[in-house]
Amino acid sequence: MKIVLDGGANVKSITLGRTGITVPRCAFGALPIQRRSVEDAVELLSGAYDCGFRFFDTARAYSDSEEKLGLAFGKMRGGIIISTKTAASTPDGFWADLETSLETLKTDYIDIYQFHNPAAAYREGDGTGMYEAMLSARRQGMISYIGITNHRIAVAEEAVNSGLYDTLQFPFSYLSGEKEEALVRLCAEKNVGFLCMKALSGGLITNAKAAFAYLAQYENVLPLWGIQRESELRDFAYLMQEPAEMSDELMEVISHDRAELCGDFCRGCGYCKPCPAGIEIETCARMSLLLRRAPVASFTTPDMQKKMRRIEECRHCGACASRCPYSLDTPDLLKRNHDDFFDFLEQHGIPEAK
Repeated sequence: MKIVLDGGANVKSITLGRTGITVPRCAFGALPIQRRSVEDAVELLSGAYDCGFRFFDTARAYSDSEEKLGLAFGKMRGGIIISTKTAASTPDGFWADLETSLETLKTDYIDIYQFHNPAAAYREGDGTGMYEAMLSARRQGMISYIGITNHRIAVAEEAVNSGLYDTLQFPFSYLSGEKEEALVRLCAEKNVGFLCMKALSGGLITNAKAAFAYLAQYENVLPLWGIQRESELRDFAYLMQEPAEMSDELMEVISHDRAELCGDFCRGCGYCKPCPAGIEIETCARMSLLLRRAPVASFTTPDMQKKMRRIEECRHCGACASRCPYSLDTPDLLKRNHDDFFDFLEQHGIPEAK
């Protein structure tokens, strides 16, 4: 695969706060490549580099994503920026993750090493030893900058205000609210690089131009586009090289989506899992929206109907709600999506699977 577009002179750059790292204003989110074969993933990553992508974000938790990045870029490490993450909660786990990441990425250092969605922002002297491990890794040259990812606004604000973190990775899109917008401004004020995940709100935003143009209004935001397919790479490569600017037409799209989607909806982050009843919450709790924003056929298959029926086995244990970073009443949300789903099948004459 060779996707090289013209228009390089139009590519805008962003500097990630006090790190001084300057890259094109489109980054490659490497979570989805775990769903591709090794050969296909390496080809996709190489194609992304050819298109001008220079920042690649992955995590120890993304199964073989790091390994695929290592195979694609291990011999050209100086030409790209890599950020990865550890979900470890002990220093021993931290060092094990870091050593594994260095090995699988085929590198001797990581540009930005991030704590992966911790319940609190680690700091020196908090008794965990986690931030001290980060400092030690930086002194040894194993990492260059210290980052943190989160889905909880309070933890994100604590991290930014602490002065201990060089970057913050947090969900942000045109469906975000005033608190998230204030967080972006706080990062700019504190000179903390803002890595934007969920720029398409877990797939609920279907207009990439509108998403891009909205984020481009914030000079300190680097969107991490989750890319799995060649068509997605082509779309985002084009936007990187021919940036979409905000217009009345795109504002109309944004206003429509905000009216339809903002509020009590599942972002699909998956932090509610595992479900004791085996419910695929991140899909089932968003079904009403997915049915109306994507091709219906893919969400009404016998297999999907079976997944929606599993909601009937909900134990109302409250485990999902207690873990939701957005404080959703997940069991109630699941029930509403279940009822709407089977009403939808009936209204559209779609037979229920036996």
